[in-house]
Amino acid sequence: MSMDVLDLYGAAGAVHAVRLLMDEHRDRLVALDQAIGDGDLGLTMPKAFAAADDYAASASAVTPGKMLMQAGMAMAKAAPSTMGTLVATGFMRGGKAVAEAAALDTSGLASFFRAFTAGIMERGKTQLGNKTVVDALDPAATALEAAAARGTDIRTALAEAATAAEHGRTAARQMMSQHGKAAVFREQTIGIDDPGAAVGALILQGFAASVQT
Repeated sequence: MSMDVLDLYGAAGAVHAVRLLMDEHRDRLVALDQAIGDGDLGLTMPKAFAAADDYAASASAVTPGKMLMQAGMAMAKAAPSTMGTLVATGFMRGGKAVAEAAALDTSGLASFFRAFTAGIMERGKTQLGNKTVVDALDPAATALEAAAARGTDIRTALAEAATAAEHGRTAARQMMSQHGKAAVFREQTIGIDDPGAAVGALILQGFAASVQT
């Protein structure tokens, strides 16, 4: 079966898949964050995505973009930490960019993740190469844009985007942290996994997994 679009139900399924991954990787995210941060990432991300999932499951009569935007608002309320706020901003900005679309095709998903990434960069006052969630998200958005230009179906496109996000997460290891508590360690963060980039990779992994079944 070739899936051509992500409708409201499909978008809710993607949020649910990300929630399951955040729960599954809770201990890993805590450990990553303890290495160069305060260790709360494994608690805030499951909390944020539980709120988003609960909202998405009850959302009705809205477009997928509007649902994702409002799920972001639910996340912001449930997990007002730095990363919670940034990821919530991504969902709100991405959802707003595609709010009027009745369903999201590969081009729509590319627009969503490009706006998602730009929103985080603006809110977090960061850029590529600063060892953050953006270093996993930007390659994924670029992969989706390339897939859209080729007319690739969303199942293949999201699988490619998840792979690109994972490559971005791996590349971020060799970067030096510039933000938050991790910035205090500077050179010591080189060679260490970035917790934010891990979150970015999990988000794409969840979206990709949701359309594979």
